[in-house]
Amino acid sequence: MKRVKKPVFFVVALLILALVVTSLFGVYGQHGDFKVTYIKGAGDIRWGIDIRGGVEATFSPADGVEATTEQLEAAKEIIETRMVSQSITDYEIYTDPTNNRIIVRFPWRSDEQDYDPEAAIDELAATAQLTFRQGMEYETSEYAEDGSIVYRTPSGTTAENIILEGSDVVTAEPRMTQDETTGEYQYVVALTLSDEGAQKFAQATTAMVGETISIWMDDVMLSAPTVKQAITNGECVITGDFTSEEATQLAARIQAGALPFALQVSSFSSMPPTLGAQALDAMLLAGIIAFVVISLLMIVIFRLPGVVAVISLAGQVGLCMAAISGFFPFLNSYTMTLPGLAGIVLSIGMGVDANVISASRIREELRNGKTLDGALKLGFSESFWAIFDGNITTLIVAVMLMGVFGPSNILSIIFGESTTGAIFSFGFTLLVGIIGNFIMGMTATRLMTLSLAGFKGLHKKWLFGGARGDE
Repeated sequence: MKRVKKPVFFVVALLILALVVTSLFGVYGQHGDFKVTYIKGAGDIRWGIDIRGGVEATFSPADGVEATTEQLEAAKEIIETRMVSQSITDYEIYTDPTNNRIIVRFPWRSDEQDYDPEAAIDELAATAQLTFRQGMEYETSEYAEDGSIVYRTPSGTTAENIILEGSDVVTAEPRMTQDETTGEYQYVVALTLSDEGAQKFAQATTAMVGETISIWMDDVMLSAPTVKQAITNGECVITGDFTSEEATQLAARIQAGALPFALQVSSFSSMPPTLGAQALDAMLLAGIIAFVVISLLMIVIFRLPGVVAVISLAGQVGLCMAAISGFFPFLNSYTMTLPGLAGIVLSIGMGVDANVISASRIREELRNGKTLDGALKLGFSESFWAIFDGNITTLIVAVMLMGVFGPSNILSIIFGESTTGAIFSFGFTLLVGIIGNFIMGMTATRLMTLSLAGFKGLHKKWLFGGARGDE
């Protein structure tokens, strides 16, 4: 059997500990008045309607517009894209062509305290028509709540000369940059232009060096930078003293595109949770108690493999929380619903099963007279395919659930579109849990167990499940 070096146990255990701590508590910083999130934790999770409640809103075309079925569907898709870009996966959205309206239900934000339905739906109903214009002439100005001046409605040359529109933008993403002069951090929205947009912007900036190009969202001026040099690489940045949340929302609106018509809110209301915070607290407490009991049983029955199993299970929980909260930069956060919690519980149960199978096989080989090294080798090799088969079939089911009940995708061609976010949440957490089982329950468990067996003081059969007195 190939030996695993002794330090491997400590390295893997410390990595798991770091994952668990950071995924639960996050990593945050403070730059002036801004709270900067470096790593999201459990506190950043957006809970579903069933746990925390949410908003129900009915949108209708403004100014008496009679929208066609196709226009309503286009508006629905843009609203859906905006919600998905904000990591809202527990939502329901319907078009009602007969009554010329769109009905939307979605949960509160994770940091929502005032529970203001109007404020919650503003981000979805905004027309979001982005334009770059020559100059910065405007009709009116007013003071915002924070004391800053808001310029509204382009006029004169600015109204007439549009350089770029939202359709010229390919991607929009929030970023944090540092001012080279002051050293202060600021949030911006970075844009990547299409080939046609890059050409138009290059021509405009070449001809307007030293002049102003104002950037507008609908009728509000976001910023009015002065062109210092020609910009020919097809990239530009929107500045405007944004907070992290404002930059993220603006990028999401631009990325989703402009609505085909302005929307007005016909009605709105708060939706109470079907379970509530007390039910969530009870479930979390039950989960903690169950984890403690399972951990004690694993340690008592399987000894050192049981200790390793507890560490692996903790890592699996941390990995699930990390994937849901948006811990990983390449993976968006997801709304946590009651079915989502059920997916985590099921996957952790399969993680327990994987560790039990491996530890049981090792114990059987030890009691059949194998050496410790031989028992470990046979135990892990014989248990591998049993664990793999059970997990891979569940993984396929999870992928199918996400495909059928998630936002529009290729499987929608077969099964039709669905907005059953609760089922999508179950599929996602189950998928993450199964992947975590492959990483923690199979790989990490094996590495840590073989590493512990390399210590002279621990190289005893009894410590790995053998009969008392075995050496």
